[in-house]
Amino acid sequence: MDRCIVLVDAGYLLGAAASLLAGEPSRSRIIVDHTALIQALRERAESETGRPLLRIYWFDGAPDRVPQPEHRRLRVMPRVTVRLGALTRSDGRWAQKGVDAAMHAELTELARNRACSDIVLVTGDGDLLPGMMAAKEHGVAVHLWAVQAADGDYNQSEDLVAEADERRVLDRAWIVKAVRAKELTGVCAPPPAPRPEIAAILSAPLPESAPSGREGTAEDDTHRPAAPASENGTQDRAVAHKGVPTPKDLAALRASGAAPAQAPASATLRWSSDKGWVDRPGTAAEPPEVAAMPTLAQLTTAEQRWADREEDITTVGGDPYEVGQVFARRWMARLGDQGHLQRLSAMYPRIPHRIDGELLRYAARFGLLAHKDDQIDEHDRYAIRAGFWREFDVPAAAENATAGE
Repeated sequence: MDRCIVLVDAGYLLGAAASLLAGEPSRSRIIVDHTALIQALRERAESETGRPLLRIYWFDGAPDRVPQPEHRRLRVMPRVTVRLGALTRSDGRWAQKGVDAAMHAELTELARNRACSDIVLVTGDGDLLPGMMAAKEHGVAVHLWAVQAADGDYNQSEDLVAEADERRVLDRAWIVKAVRAKELTGVCAPPPAPRPEIAAILSAPLPESAPSGREGTAEDDTHRPAAPASENGTQDRAVAHKGVPTPKDLAALRASGAAPAQAPASATLRWSSDKGWVDRPGTAAEPPEVAAMPTLAQLTTAEQRWADREEDITTVGGDPYEVGQVFARRWMARLGDQGHLQRLSAMYPRIPHRIDGELLRYAARFGLLAHKDDQIDEHDRYAIRAGFWREFDVPAAAENATAGE
């Protein structure tokens, strides 16, 4: 068959790209545009082999072989087949198991059945040498592609390189068309210019550093000017947000009647919990009407759930801020009682326990657990909630503008 097939070892391709662009092989250090990457692989394979593409096989590892968000997006793309091996953790490190064996089996089977005339291998593992030799014996031309090594040396098995019929290098200029390194600012908060809502939440002080009802109340913070931005774009935490009350402070004030039910809009709290708001001794419990707010699952029909999953797979990129926006947009659109929105507005920046827990569980579907004790990264939690409140504020601002006219 005069067709070409591409077999991609995702661990090698993305790990080598991370080393090249970010200086270390951790895939968490890069952002991948999978649509652009697949299109670039297809165009280059057809150009270099002179054959039309039959299929791209994407081999990767996943915990318990459960497809992650990127795998779900990939496997619905045309001419893409995803094959998953196991991802196991040992001594604090994650390792793929079964990926090489799956690639070897696919390579030899395709060659034996004469499914194609050319096979492109994007890998560096010498374990595939027997499979490459078997494919050549069945009359298939084997093209081996390498990712440009960060140190300028080989990042492939020398035996694999020697056995290949054709060899090419995917250089930096080609890689950056679909992959880029994440920007590291050196601090927890991102620059406030593109998303000031996240910066405000992240730059609030730790709960134990906030005062407990003496000087520096929430009202004082309302009129305190923001600190000037530093050279790297972050705000001065110690000056700009001194005096911001903790959730416990506000709850105690509300219980005693010394504070209004609604917190000032500028009083952002550094509040973090994977389980949402947790009542402790001495704090006020959520009002019954707040605790009874319906969750998104309760408001979603079976048909809507199907449509939501399709949207998650095909259009939602998985950015924490975007995830919070998508969740809030769906929840607000399906609320029958708009009074819930007014009650929620009075709780800013706290999200009710049940809603917040569902929000974080939804975010976990997008691979935001980061494989660290099954916990969402602290920075991501703040970004998720900031996205939720940002989406909530859009219709509220429009409603207020209409009322003002």
